[in-house]
Amino acid sequence: MNWNQVEGNWEQFKGSVQKQWGKLTGDDMDVIAGNRKQLAGRLQERYGKAEEETDREIDDWLRRH
Repeated sequence: MNWNQVEGNWEQFKGSVQKQWGKLTGDDMDVIAGNRKQLAGRLQERYGKAEEETDREIDDWLRRH
């Protein structure tokens, strides 16, 4: 899967994203709105991770879906 599919179907993927990264709130989901950079930024804020680590986690999540 590629990110364009996630972005285009964000409402369907929100639950899976929140399940994967439980610290993200509903408000976070609204701000992210399918934008990968917003997701990475929120993950960095909530989990205190480096950009490279969040990018790798997002890529891993994409491969599983």
